[in-house]
Amino acid sequence: MSIEWVNRAVDDLRAWGRAHGLDVDVDEVRLLCDYASDYLDVNELGDFTPVAFEELLLNIYPRKVIAPPESASETVAAARTLVDFLLATEEIGGKMAVRMRVVLDRIEPEMPVALADTSRFGMAKSLFSAMGADSLEQGDVSLSAVEEPVSEACDCPGCSPLPPVRLAPRETLAESVLRVPLVTDVRRLVQWMLAGGRTPTLKGRLRVRDAAEATAQLAVADPALLWNLAVYTGLVEVEGAAIFDGEDFDPLGTWAAVVEFVVEKETGGAVTGDSSLDEELYGLCDMLYRLQAPVPIPLVTEYLEEIGLTEDGEIDVQDVVRRLAYCGLAEPGDEVLELTPLALWGLREFYADLGIEAPEAADLTVADASELIEGLLSGIPTEMAEADIEGWLENRTPAEAATELLGAASGAPSIARGIAVTIVDRLGPDAEAAVRAYLEEAELRPHAIHWLSARGLAAPALTQEEVLWMSVDMLALAMPAAEDDPETFAENMSASGPSAHVIEEMWRVDHPDVVDVLELLGRSLEDQNTAKAARKAAFKARSRAIG
Repeated sequence: MSIEWVNRAVDDLRAWGRAHGLDVDVDEVRLLCDYASDYLDVNELGDFTPVAFEELLLNIYPRKVIAPPESASETVAAARTLVDFLLATEEIGGKMAVRMRVVLDRIEPEMPVALADTSRFGMAKSLFSAMGADSLEQGDVSLSAVEEPVSEACDCPGCSPLPPVRLAPRETLAESVLRVPLVTDVRRLVQWMLAGGRTPTLKGRLRVRDAAEATAQLAVADPALLWNLAVYTGLVEVEGAAIFDGEDFDPLGTWAAVVEFVVEKETGGAVTGDSSLDEELYGLCDMLYRLQAPVPIPLVTEYLEEIGLTEDGEIDVQDVVRRLAYCGLAEPGDEVLELTPLALWGLREFYADLGIEAPEAADLTVADASELIEGLLSGIPTEMAEADIEGWLENRTPAEAATELLGAASGAPSIARGIAVTIVDRLGPDAEAAVRAYLEEAELRPHAIHWLSARGLAAPALTQEEVLWMSVDMLALAMPAAEDDPETFAENMSASGPSAHVIEEMWRVDHPDVVDVLELLGRSLEDQNTAKAARKAAFKARSRAIG
């Protein structure tokens, strides 16, 4: 996926919408562009065609996107907005726009039917429908949801294990420190004090007169904060009333001290503009560190309300973002709050100093297939996992990727096999020979048949036993997320799960997880008759195992 052009397109679309007073569903348009880029060779906005919209909404969305049929109208509406934007920016002409709108008018009544047709579901959608869309959005395609808390006494999110983080190269980070406005202003203030022969108070604080002059001459907002940082980081040394230039400037060492200061020390509102939020800055940064994804400003506001910091918009969160961007902690922007690579590095150093395990995520693009699967199961965030998968696939031909992944899946637990086959599901017909080679392996044969059939390639018919086996295999992958969020699992099973007559026959399947799967269904299904069928089947499966 070409993330760069999609990001540019979405930014331009957002600006266009604002300029014309339009409420643009940016997230839905981004999804359209992402999938068009991934599967249709759309590498820029001008590559969209009527045929691309038809393939995208009637074939790719039903295979890939977990969404209820009633959401189709929102997707089509976003597509129409995209057409308007393409026309307004002259990416397409008037005749092309008319053809696109005609196609979208025809698609609109067909798309809900396509989304509800379970026979169209791709392998990944089948798996994740059972797991639950919420868990997928949170990056929980892993075993992290069922990891034990740090201690039996506390299972709050802030005390759970930290997720692995991907760090930028040290050289890049060190260069970035030099561009942080806060650090730049601290160094300027130190040189200004030294050059002017100025001295602090006997307690080492900035004099009121010097603070006023620094504000005027250096155009800095809070010279007292800058001075305290200079002393804390060692950029200046204070001996009595005398000051000396600190030791050789170490960008990363200084930055680690900056992060520790702003999240740990009393700053009285000088960092965020609100003293109560300054006191809770560690908690906010910790949440963002764990999510490793942009958080919309309204959700940040809700978070602050939930922890009792604000009511009725008392804190201007957009101003907070701007202040944190000045400090080098947040990416600049008016709509989301996201940590910078420097902030991730600095917080990880801070965690390490506190004795908290803060793992670093390995680069999975250069891993072998088994290492890739293991890394994806380690709990890395969705965006990072997606980038790793894309990079890993780019380094191999489709045939090589399929051979490696299915080879790693052979004999592996269902959770690892599920990850492997969902990645193989991204591959096109060029991987046919490699996938077909696994028709002789009992555990992979049903998945291989499904893959071939979904692409219109010649394939054996699935036997009833193979259909049952694959159903159990998929549900086994869903078990960790289901145990963590049984309500969501039950809702998804009601919408797209196996029917009662299929569940009744599952006990016959020779699958190591069949008993656990049936017991899960027996506990989770909302329909009492189907749940009862699952419990009966579980009893038969246990009896069969004993016999």
